[in-house]
Amino acid sequence: MPLRGLRTRVSAGVLATAAALSPVLVPGPAAADGVIVGGKQVAVADHPWVVALSSRSRFGAERSGQYCGGVLVGPRTVATAAHCLSGKVLGVPLSRLKDLRVLIGRDDLSGRAGTEARVTKTWINPDYDPDSNSGDVATLTLEDAQPESHVLPLALSGDPGYRAGARAQVYGWGDTTGRGSYANTLHAADIQVLPDSDCGSAYPGSGGGAYDADTMLCAGEREGGKDACQGDSGGPLVAGGKLIGLVSWGSGCAEAGSPGVYTRISAVADSEGLRER
Repeated sequence: MPLRGLRTRVSAGVLATAAALSPVLVPGPAAADGVIVGGKQVAVADHPWVVALSSRSRFGAERSGQYCGGVLVGPRTVATAAHCLSGKVLGVPLSRLKDLRVLIGRDDLSGRAGTEARVTKTWINPDYDPDSNSGDVATLTLEDAQPESHVLPLALSGDPGYRAGARAQVYGWGDTTGRGSYANTLHAADIQVLPDSDCGSAYPGSGGGAYDADTMLCAGEREGGKDACQGDSGGPLVAGGKLIGLVSWGSGCAEAGSPGVYTRISAVADSEGLRER
């Protein structure tokens, strides 16, 4: 079974050469008035740990070159999805882009507010499996430290945020409709953590496109209507003021019976890149 819908933004200008970065299936219908899909605009000042990954040379000046999300988990450490750094666009590895920046404190991607932080080091989880998308986590080390108050703590194993039924919020600047309409401003959707069995039924089997409860987290709404989408990859899923997941993959966006799949933070919290934060 092929790997389904990684949620990295791919602009029309690089779509033909970016297949290795984002083998996204064509999304089905989603809530047309939704953002993230089915969310609302929020202020970065209220959620200062939410950041965006940017490269104008590969994704254009539009929207500040944003293509993935991320989250501050240390004063100099940003966590994101491994597939946001492991692919290539126009032949250049994303982790080696000379103009790779982390946008901090920028609500509107069409403006210049906040900071465009330089990246001094990238780390991609060596256990990341691009075929199954297991272990989908990476980190970026920033040149300048950010305030401790802007750091989001990790939810470790046993945290109540992982329980089925827990309410959680997902953040990003991604597709707002499931049809390629991207937001310029930060949005969030309130969703719930779902039982692993929901994603097990939606994405059965083994290998690429199958759900692995040990390393992945299932979240969304059973009836659909709220979900992360393309452009939201690497963005945070937050419950109880802690990071429980990173936007990873799914089938379509906000479709009933096809929940979003997130990197389970408790499964990767001891990874080298996160330990160094």
